[in-house]
Amino acid sequence: MASPSQQSPPPPPTHPHSLKALVAFRNLICPELIRTVHLYRSEEGGDESEVEREYVFHKEKDYEEISFCKVFTLKKFEISSHFEGLVNGVWLCIYVFDASCWSPADIDRLPTVLTISRNHKLESIPTLADDLQTINQLSCEMGRLKHCKGESEDDGEEDKDNRYKNHHMCDVDLNSLPYGLSENDESDQSATDVSGKKKRRAATKDIASLNLEDLSKYFDLPIIEASKNLKVGLTVLKKKCREFGIPRWPHRKIKSLDGLISDLQEEVKRQQEEDKGGGGGGGAALAVVERQKMIESEKETIEKKPFMDIQRETKKFRQDIFKKRHRARLLETQCRTLPLF
Repeated sequence: MASPSQQSPPPPPTHPHSLKALVAFRNLICPELIRTVHLYRSEEGGDESEVEREYVFHKEKDYEEISFCKVFTLKKFEISSHFEGLVNGVWLCIYVFDASCWSPADIDRLPTVLTISRNHKLESIPTLADDLQTINQLSCEMGRLKHCKGESEDDGEEDKDNRYKNHHMCDVDLNSLPYGLSENDESDQSATDVSGKKKRRAATKDIASLNLEDLSKYFDLPIIEASKNLKVGLTVLKKKCREFGIPRWPHRKIKSLDGLISDLQEEVKRQQEEDKGGGGGGGAALAVVERQKMIESEKETIEKKPFMDIQRETKKFRQDIFKKRHRARLLETQCRTLPLF
């Protein structure tokens, strides 16, 4: 919570102004904290002003605005670089209003906690409620205009989609084909290198003689790299996998187990050092070594039987490690964003 030495919340703009943008964030550590950035355009000269505010959304009593240190407006605030779902330190973006690319349908994306008609506690913080009411009125006016012109509500969606598509990121599954490529096209593409020259492929008799042992030598590589080392096309390799009952190339499973083994090796060293320094009996280190042997054995089994899945106990152990790392990153980020005084 803010210290008494911090300044009081900034007053709302007193000059004639119009709301240009509003971005709302929720704190990932303390979900009851909401931070908003308001961008206003002066009606007397076109100058823009930024106002950053922080509120406590109490469960039992009225909401209140609190004092804070600036986070988002220390430098020039770029509305175009923010989108719902963006994580900035310990702050998650939950709503974006931009008057330059606003559509009446966007009012449906307003979170319930920021909807005045559903959350009457917002009336306790008029500085925020007034701007949310402005957004609602703007949506109603634009909706009436579009209705009079006979336009569809979807007509204004294209610009909004173009704005957000640059922020869309997806993981590429190396076991699937890229967009626009059929299996034949992909096979032809993988047959050529960067210079465009044809690579020498394995003869038909060599492809037929490929066995599971040959494939297992490259289970630790992505499927594309494995196909290059085996000198066969990606489609051919997938067909061979189906012949041996392998539904998915096991690279990811083996890589995941390798990561767990590496983490356990580091943990063994740390436990051994602690046991030496504290004179312990080494029970913790032995438990970690036992876990490491179990995972190494599981890895060997998957290499021999790649159709097998990772055991449920190992998945739970891996998930626990992910959670610990996530909490550590959040605490580290929080320490960097907390005020020094």
